[in-house]
Amino acid sequence: MNALVTESIWLNDTGICSSKDLAELSGLSIREVEELIENGVIAPVDERSRPESFPLEYVITVRTARRLRDDFELDPHGVALALALLRRIDQLESELKALDIRRARDI
Repeated sequence: MNALVTESIWLNDTGICSSKDLAELSGLSIREVEELIENGVIAPVDERSRPESFPLEYVITVRTARRLRDDFELDPHGVALALALLRRIDQLESELKALDIRRARDI
């Protein structure tokens, strides 16, 4: 019998974690997480505080980064670019949805 082990993380707007936590939860190395920070993909809650802490929502970002790295064999800059493009696509889709809702109300 094979047992499937899953991991659950409660992501909320107020929770924070460290870069070490992000690395452990994503499968990225600490250096790869630092490269995401340097490339502006993720940013600490307060850049002056040490150790740096990050919103829990970045767990999704770093896991996506790991999948992009593994699936497409991207280097750190390629991962950063792909994540920026995915973020922009999400923004445009949200704007389009808002416009569709507004247009439907006006009809």
